[in-house]
Amino acid sequence: MRSEITPGQTSDYLGFDMVMADNLPEPAALLVDRGYDADRIRKTMEKRNILPQIPMRKSRRMRVGVDHSLYQLRNMVERCFNKMKNARRVATRCDKTAERFLGIIDITSIRLWVRHLST
Repeated sequence: MRSEITPGQTSDYLGFDMVMADNLPEPAALLVDRGYDADRIRKTMEKRNILPQIPMRKSRRMRVGVDHSLYQLRNMVERCFNKMKNARRVATRCDKTAERFLGIIDITSIRLWVRHLST
């Protein structure tokens, strides 16, 4: 897993390259929301032999389908974000620097992972 911080007004797909730059091991599928619906992202994933599962924006001219049974797995990612936001320091982002906030995100992620392993 990799975490990056972008400014709040930045669109989702602009931070995509940072997160996917050195993602090891290579994922089999990309499950993301409509914010990542860009031809550049779809082409990049197809070149890397990754199956993109991105719902299309309403303004898209060329229609693209999504495997809904596979896309339902994205719910696990959303639940993970929800659990991370249960940590007050993550939800309120009361840290002054980005490095400290990333550290808190890492600590919270490790805590959730260890809790998951113990169940």
